[in-house]
Amino acid sequence: MNQTVWNWKGQRPQSGLRSIFSPRIPWLDIDWHVVVLGLGLVATSVVFVNTMDERDNFFGRDGVSFASHVKKLVVALPFLFLGFSIRPRWVRRNAWLVYVLAMGMLILVPIFGEERNHARRWIQLPMGFDLQPSELAKLGLVVILASVLYRNRLQGLLDYAKPAVLAFFPMVLVAAQPDLGTALTIVPITLGMCWLAGARARVLLGVLALGCALAISAYQFEWVQGYQHKRIETWLASLDDDLLIDNKNGAAFHAYQSRVCIGGGGLWGKGLGGGVANEAGHLPERTSDSIFAVIAEELGFLGTSLFILGYVAFGVAILAAAGTVRERFSRLLTGGVGLYFLSHFFINVGVNLGLLPMTGLPLPLISTGGSSLLASFLALGLALGLSSRHEPTLDLDAFRG
Repeated sequence: MNQTVWNWKGQRPQSGLRSIFSPRIPWLDIDWHVVVLGLGLVATSVVFVNTMDERDNFFGRDGVSFASHVKKLVVALPFLFLGFSIRPRWVRRNAWLVYVLAMGMLILVPIFGEERNHARRWIQLPMGFDLQPSELAKLGLVVILASVLYRNRLQGLLDYAKPAVLAFFPMVLVAAQPDLGTALTIVPITLGMCWLAGARARVLLGVLALGCALAISAYQFEWVQGYQHKRIETWLASLDDDLLIDNKNGAAFHAYQSRVCIGGGGLWGKGLGGGVANEAGHLPERTSDSIFAVIAEELGFLGTSLFILGYVAFGVAILAAAGTVRERFSRLLTGGVGLYFLSHFFINVGVNLGLLPMTGLPLPLISTGGSSLLASFLALGLALGLSSRHEPTLDLDAFRG
C-alpha cells in the first residue's frame, strides 16, 4: 500500500517517493549561515587531515590516508541533500520506523559486528565502508524524541517515562559494545530535548543529580567493566600533574600526549604540520578522537579559540534556526540536531583537555570516521530542511508570539 500525503493547499495528493522527498527546494529560506559554518568545519578537517598525511609520508609512516578521508566525504556528502529533501510530515509519521531500524542495527552489532581494540562496534559493508550503527542510533533517537515530545507537554512525572525508556534502550546497547563515550552523548541530547519541549529545570536537575549519584556508585562498587574502572582511576590520578607524568608511559599515555600537544601550542601555535603530534606521531587516534589536540597544538591558543567559537556558533545557529520554526515537531528535531553537535563537541574537547575520563568519541564534521560523517551530514540536512520548510500547523505552539 502506497503512502499518500495531501498537499496542504488541497491540490493533488503525493504518493510513492514524492510522499517522502520534495523536489522543490526553498533556497531563499535556507539558513545559509549554518551551511557556511558547517562547510567551514569540513574544510578545516580537510586541511588538517591532508597535513597529517603529508607529514606521515615525509617521515615514512603509514598511519593517515587523506585519500580515504576524501572517499568518506564523497560517500557521506549526498546524505546532506538526502536529509534536506525529506518531507517533514514523512519524518513525523514514520519516526517509530526510523527508531526501530536504528535500534535493529544496534542489535545486529553483537552478531555481525567486527571486533577492534576489544570493542565490537562496526559492521563491514561492501566497498570497504565500516558502518558504526551507534552513530545513526543517536540520530534515530533525536527523531523519536521529537515525535514523542511533539504532543507530550511534560506536565507530570509520568510524562518523562516514555522519553527516558527510549533513551535508556540505546544507551544499554551502546554501552555493551562497549562504547561509553557514545552512550554519554545520549544524556545531554535527551535532557536538552526535554528542556526544549518545556520540561521544568528543577526536574532535569534532579534527573542529572540522580545520574551523577548512579555514576559515582557504579565506580565505587565496580559495577562498570574493569577497563572502564581503570580509565576513571587513571583520569582521577591525572588531575595531579606529577602523577600524570609518572604514568605517562602507562595507562595515562593517551591523556599525557593530548595535554602535551595542547599545551605545546602556546599562544600562536606551531603551524600546520609543525606540532609534535604530527612530527613524532605518538598521539593515538589523532585523526578522530584526538584531532582537537592536533588543532590546538598547531593553531595555538588564539587560533583554537576561534575554532571553538566557530564550532559553538555552528551549534547555536542550529538551535536559533529551531527557534524560528512554529511547527513543534520540526522545531524539536532541529533543536535536537543542534544538541547533537554541541554535546559531541563539549565531550570531545573535555576528554582532550583532561576534564573528562578518556573515551573514544569523534568530533562531528572534523574527525575522519565514515559513520560519523554520514550521520552528521544526514542530521545537518534534516535540520536545514525542516527549518526552511514552514509547514502550516494548528498546534498550540504555532500561536505563541
